Amino acid sequence: MQNYQIPAQMTAIEVINPGNQSQLQQVTVAVPGLKAGQVLVKVAAAGINRADLLQRSGLYPPPPGESDILGLEVAGTVVAVAEDVSSDWLGEAVFALVPGGGYAQYVALPAEHLIKKPAALGMAQAAACAEVFLTAFQAMRAVGNLPDQGALLVHAGASGVGTAAIQLGKALGCFVAVTVGSEDKAKACLALGADVAINYKTHDFAAELKAVRPQGFDLIIDPVAADYIAKDIQLLALDGQIVVLSMLGGRMTPELDLGLMLKKRGQLLCSTLRSRTDSYKAALVSDFNQQFGSALAAGDIKPVLAESIDWSEAERAHQLLSANAVVGKLVLTLF
Repeated sequence: MQNYQIPAQMTAIEVINPGNQSQLQQVTVAVPGLKAGQVLVKVAAAGINRADLLQRSGLYPPPPGESDILGLEVAGTVVAVAEDVSSDWLGEAVFALVPGGGYAQYVALPAEHLIKKPAALGMAQAAACAEVFLTAFQAMRAVGNLPDQGALLVHAGASGVGTAAIQLGKALGCFVAVTVGSEDKAKACLALGADVAINYKTHDFAAELKAVRPQGFDLIIDPVAADYIAKDIQLLALDGQIVVLSMLGGRMTPELDLGLMLKKRGQLLCSTLRSRTDSYKAALVSDFNQQFGSALAAGDIKPVLAESIDWSEAERAHQLLSANAVVGKLVLTLF
């Protein structure tokens, strides 16, 4: 069994003055202790998500009892296990979701949430996997019910979740359409396998998608909400589902034609992942591994890593994400 020297203190990134004037600062804090069922991971890289931007602005606090350090996904090495966890995990290279605490040298999390890092992926790539693939998978198969060979529409197709959803959709044999905010992002999505990519800034995506797919879409993944919802309803197939992941366009929607929704027997579903129970996340990880683990290990699906940035430049990384300036994921590297 490999022995690791675990320090009492570690460096982490803390939010100073949460709100519009927030800043990020490296601080020294205690290394987290282990609860039953947990492992300690020495973090090599941490994924950056919009939830981090919301949390630092004061709008998305961590679940009760969880770390208030930013970071919802990590990749690294297991360096300690609780007494009730198999020591076989020690020394294993892994990636995982965490409810908080990812922007730190060490993070504690349930062993059941771990996914072994495929040999073909570096740590930065692995840190870009968990949140996007599990969020997309949850929307498509745990919350939604996208059939094999069905039709999938993904808004913000060039985002981390969007690029993951394209790949999962194509792996299921689906017709995949996306909306994006630039021609460069459209090209990137088409290169990933999307059948149609529409620039919403220059085209009426609802009209264009009706022409391309008059029978509609079985599942629509929508992180925008606001006035997109009414357009989503127009684009639904019979018995179709809209899964709302966030509200980038705003929390209020214009008047909705529920008559059309009823005619289509449509469903409007809302989903988050961070606040789910540990047992739910463990089941989600298990189901994802069963359905797509081999594809990830073989490189048939893989994260789109926009840039890996040293964690001393976390502020710049957040600015890039806030500006919608990238295709795929940004990752902070600690090694």
